[in-house]
Amino acid sequence: MRIAVIGAGRMGAIRATDLVADPRVDEVLIANRNEPRARELADTLGATFVPWAQIGSTAALQGLGVEGIVVALATDAHARTLADVLTTGLPTLCEKPIALTLEDTQDVISLAQSHGTTLQIGFQRRFDPGIRAMHARIESGAVGILYSLSLLSHDIAPSSPEFIAGSGGIFRDLHVHDFDVIRWLTASDIETVYATCAVRAHHDYADFDDADTAVIHAVTATGVQAVVRGARHNALGHDVRVEAHGSADSVVAGLTTRTPLSPMDGALAIDVDPYSGFVDRFREAFRGETSAFVSVVEGTSANPCGPDAALESLRVAIACERSVATGAPVQVSDVRAATR
Repeated sequence: MRIAVIGAGRMGAIRATDLVADPRVDEVLIANRNEPRARELADTLGATFVPWAQIGSTAALQGLGVEGIVVALATDAHARTLADVLTTGLPTLCEKPIALTLEDTQDVISLAQSHGTTLQIGFQRRFDPGIRAMHARIESGAVGILYSLSLLSHDIAPSSPEFIAGSGGIFRDLHVHDFDVIRWLTASDIETVYATCAVRAHHDYADFDDADTAVIHAVTATGVQAVVRGARHNALGHDVRVEAHGSADSVVAGLTTRTPLSPMDGALAIDVDPYSGFVDRFREAFRGETSAFVSVVEGTSANPCGPDAALESLRVAIACERSVATGAPVQVSDVRAATR
């Protein structure tokens, strides 16, 4: 099996590393606009460097003889790259988000559908062992009637101004992961949101009409209430947790010895070698997600995260922005037109 990775940055390197290590993959091809970076990554991993010009059209992609494609470029390059990639009909894994507007996201989904292309979205939290175990426990009925969810997403360090400028903001960049987890765990759409955000310490975010902290109250169509808290800086380390409370059990994912917290109630064995970033926190999840994509390519598994997940999570993010602007709850179903 030959798989092409388009992108040689942090995520491209992660995907390529895991593909090279997968015994089902015979060859990994790596391309990037910055060709020296792509060549260096390929040499490091024992993969094959491909000049950027060779992935610039459907014919060129098909001529490489690949069976699957990974798009791991910067967010603002996803839609235009997918416009070429999806016409091949080859299974494709794209990092989230597909695009930063509903209109562009829907255009990509429609293109994939018209060419019969399987498009997997990189919501890696679905592959985190703890969150997957929580999903299985809820789905089995062991939690009982699901009362509520609490989700927390804290980055270890603020982003650079260059990243902030193209990220789409705290709701579209950071919290889309939380929205996807809520929808996945509850098997239900998010119906209403009430969101607040602020710039508390890192004023680069204010320069881009963004925020470094946010809190969201979300209610699903099935009545599950969820509270999401986010921050772009956590002094102790990278922290992502999910709690689920039900009539038969209360469970947590992400609370380990490495969770970056300072306990006040005794010698709880946490904050030991705290997570140094999102890659460290979710390294096993990325590995599982890439493996799942290889299974999709070889035809042994169904798509574990289709593009509608990206569309609906983006819709919730835009609803949060509208809630902040109006100071009122917003019905997610009212978010229909693209927001550019």
